[in-house]
Amino acid sequence: MKAKSWPRPDLVFTTGVGTELDAANVRRTFRRALKKVPSLNREDWTPRELRHSFVSALSEHGVPIDEISRLVGHKGGSAVTERVYRKQIRPVIQTGAQAMDEVFGTTVKDA
Repeated sequence: MKAKSWPRPDLVFTTGVGTELDAANVRRTFRRALKKVPSLNREDWTPRELRHSFVSALSEHGVPIDEISRLVGHKGGSAVTERVYRKQIRPVIQTGAQAMDEVFGTTVKDA
């Protein structure tokens, strides 16, 4: 028996029947996957969170922001990647805290 061909063989990610994904398909499948993580409220998460996590994790790992920007498809610079998507997992800028510690006579210990 010959296998049935997909309606859109040019697509990489498809629905279960081989058609193009739309936003509702992606959200539904994403929430279905989150059901397998009992400690999460699946209504609090969207696929967009993955983009923020990806950017933040690469940044934390030391990947230059310009390279991350290219990886997520931001053309024309890294301003949007840095301002909107990158969330600091661990504080990187400690200048203000160090200055206040000097003013009040305490020292900063590395985390």
